Amino acid sequence: MKCPLGKTRTHMVFADGNPHAELMFIGEGPGADEDASGVPFVGRAGELLSRMIAAMTFDRATETCIANIVKCRPPGNRNPSDEEAAACMPYLKRQIAMVNPKVIVLLGAVPLLYLFNLKGIMKLRGRWLDYDGIRVMPTYHPAFLLRNPPAKKDAWADLQAVMAEFGRKPVPRR
Repeated sequence: MKCPLGKTRTHMVFADGNPHAELMFIGEGPGADEDASGVPFVGRAGELLSRMIAAMTFDRATETCIANIVKCRPPGNRNPSDEEAAACMPYLKRQIAMVNPKVIVLLGAVPLLYLFNLKGIMKLRGRWLDYDGIRVMPTYHPAFLLRNPPAKKDAWADLQAVMAEFGRKPVPRR
């Protein structure tokens, strides 16, 4: 086993959604709920992500693919170490190549760090990046948004930029 996280996991959490989706979301790693179910983003942050995807007029199950930097839960829900991320990056890079999305949304600082070697989600969110010809939008992680509700406004602006890439407009609120 290349990574020590494999020794403490209940389930490997590989991906969820359509393996050929044009829209891919990448988070940092599974939490306790995800480790128990084997599915990414199913806890409170996952519920918020599902609502965000629906607000973008996408169907989570059929129109998106969701993955993480690491595939196993770091103990105590901490961020993955450099060693742990390095062990999983070949799998994630292969996932991205196989899905071949039009757009990737990075959820938080950890995927920004490990996919681009960049720090500073606060200043880089909302700015388009390029990953092997794929448009990439960094934004806040849903768990951060749960702790900091005022940041939802900025995240929504980021997601609207992603929607524009697909020619989609938000459904008006009633």
